Amino acid sequence: MKVDISMLLTLVFQASGVSSMGGTEMSEQNRELATIFEVMANVLDIQGENYHRVLAYRRAADSVRALGEPIDKIQSEGRITQIPGIGDILAAKIDEYLRTGQIAAYQKLVNQVPLGLLQILEIPGMGPRRTKLLWETLGISSVDEMEAAALAGQLRQIKGIGARTELKLLDGLRAWRRQRTGRIPLGVAWPLIQEIKRALRDMSGVLQAEPAGSLRRMRETVGDLDLLVAAVDSEQVMVRFRTLPMVDEVLLSGPTKTSIRTMDGIQVDLRVLPPERWGSGLQYFTGSQAHNIRVRALAQEQGLSLSEYGFRRENGAEIVCAGEEAVYMTLGLPWIPPELREDHGEIEAALEGRLPELVKRSDLLGDFQCHTIRSNGDHSLPEMVQAARKAGLHYVVVADHTDGTLCGDGMSMADLDAFLGEVAHLNAQLAGEFRVIAGAEVNIQPDGSLGWPDEVLARLDFVVASVHTDFGLPREQMTQRVLKALRNPYIDMIGHPLGRLLSRREGIDLDMEAVFQEAALRGVAMEINAWPQRLDLNDVYVRRAIQLGVMLGISSDAHDVDGFAVLDFGIAIARRGWSESHHILNTLTVNDVLLWRQRRLTNSRASQRAFE
Repeated sequence: MKVDISMLLTLVFQASGVSSMGGTEMSEQNRELATIFEVMANVLDIQGENYHRVLAYRRAADSVRALGEPIDKIQSEGRITQIPGIGDILAAKIDEYLRTGQIAAYQKLVNQVPLGLLQILEIPGMGPRRTKLLWETLGISSVDEMEAAALAGQLRQIKGIGARTELKLLDGLRAWRRQRTGRIPLGVAWPLIQEIKRALRDMSGVLQAEPAGSLRRMRETVGDLDLLVAAVDSEQVMVRFRTLPMVDEVLLSGPTKTSIRTMDGIQVDLRVLPPERWGSGLQYFTGSQAHNIRVRALAQEQGLSLSEYGFRRENGAEIVCAGEEAVYMTLGLPWIPPELREDHGEIEAALEGRLPELVKRSDLLGDFQCHTIRSNGDHSLPEMVQAARKAGLHYVVVADHTDGTLCGDGMSMADLDAFLGEVAHLNAQLAGEFRVIAGAEVNIQPDGSLGWPDEVLARLDFVVASVHTDFGLPREQMTQRVLKALRNPYIDMIGHPLGRLLSRREGIDLDMEAVFQEAALRGVAMEINAWPQRLDLNDVYVRRAIQLGVMLGISSDAHDVDGFAVLDFGIAIARRGWSESHHILNTLTVNDVLLWRQRRLTNSRASQRAFE
C-alpha cells in the first residue's frame, strides 16, 4: 500500500512547526523529501533502531528543509553530497525519489507501524520506547485510543508507568491537543506570504502588496493568511494568484477577493484594493479587532465613521486615505507600528506622545547563541563566523551545548582548550573586523547546579544557561532550579527561559515574576530565542521583563549557516513587547557587551561574598 504523502505532510508539518527558515523558499519536492526523511526517522525511532541511523535521517530532513534552491537543480549539477548530512546512501535515496516520485525503503517502513504512532510520539513524556510499548502491549495506535486507555487506568499496566505517570501523560496529551489548534507558526507563515508577495509585486499595475491580519502584527502563530494588493486591474492579479505553483485548490474567487488552499493545507486570502483607498484598507485589515474598535471610537468622537474604505463625515463627505499614516493623522495620532496594535495601551501612548521607538533589525550588532559541529550544529566555527558576517553582524557568541544537555554529543571539558585556541586564532585573523566570543550553553540541572563547574565556566567569555531536561518538575521546584542558576556569578544569560516548542511542547511551569526579579537583581540577561519553533521569551514576558529592568538579548540559536536569518523573528517578538534598542543587549558594540559582562561578574561575585 502506498501511503498518502499529503496525510504525512499534514502530520509532520504540524509536528515540526517550521518548514522553511528565515525567508528561504522551498520547492514542493524539497518539502515532500524533507517530510519523507522526517517520517523515516520517527518510524525508526519507534522501532528502536540504531540512534545514529535515526539521527542521520533527522539531519537529512533538516538539511533538505533548509535548502535555498530546488533539490532537482542540485542533483542535476552533481552537488547532492555537498548538502550537509547527505552521504552516498542518502544521495541514492534522493536520486530514487527524483526519478520515481517515491522511495521504496520509505514505503516499506511506513507500512510497518500505524501512522497514529507518529502523533503519539509528539506527546510530552512519550518517547520512542513508551510509544512502542503502548502499541505492542495494549494495541494503542492513535491519540484517541491512548486517551481512552489513560482515562480507564490502563496505561499503568505498562512497566515504568505508575498512576502518577499516567496522570502526567494524560496532562501532556491534553496540552498537545491544545497546541494543535490549526494555527500556523510565524516561521512557516512569513516565508510563504513573502513568496506570494514577490510573485504578485512583479506584475505591472501592482502598486503595493503587504500581508495583513495577525501576520502583519507578527504574532507567534496565525490563522489564515491575509495578503492585500493595491492595483487598478484586479482581474490580472487574481488570475496570477490562482495559478501560483503552491496552489492546491481555489476556494472562492471574485473581483476583489480570492481564497486558495496551498499544498500544505494553508488558506491564503487575497484582497485587491483601489490604490486611493490603500491606507484605510491596510489599517482595517491589519487589526487587531480590539485596536480597530478603539480607533473607530476616536473617529466617532470627531463626527466621523471609519471603515476599510476611509472616513465619512456626517454630511456624507469622504476622506480617502491612500496611505496608512493618513488614517492615524486624521485622528490626531502618530502612526502606530502594527506590532503594537493589540489594544494593550498603544492608543493611550499615542495620544500622550510616548509611543516607544521600537528596536529594528539594523540595530542588532551581534548574536548571543549559535552552534557548531562541536555539539549539534551542521557547520564548522569558521563557516558559522563567515555566515554571521554575511548577515551583517559584528560579533557572535559561539555557545555550543556542553556534554550532558541531551542535545547531541555536546562539547566536553576536554575540548575546551582546543575551542579557545580556535577562537583566539580566528580573532587574530579577523583583526578587529569581527569578534568571536567564546561561550557555551550549559544545562541547568534539576537541582539548579550547572553542567560544568565554576572553574571551567570562568574560562569562558559568555555563558548561556538553559533548561534542557526534566521539563515536568512542579512549579516550585522548577522555579527554585532556575533561581539557583541565576545566582551563579558566571551565568550571563538564561536561554529560551520557558523551554517551549510551539505546537509540540508547552513551556515549563515557572514563576516568571520571581525569575525576572532575580535576573534584575543579579544583572543576568534573558534571551529572546528567535528560532521560530521557540520564540521564547514571548511578547508578554518581554514587556514585563522590560518593566522590571531586565536586560534582554536576541539570539538566533543558529545551528547552520542559514540560521542567522531568523533574527528577524526575534526582532518581531521584541517589538511586540515594546522593546527599544536600549533594552536589547546586542545593540551594544562588542566592547560594551564585554564591559557589561565584566561589571556584572564583578558585582555578582561581590554579592555572593556578602551573602556568604
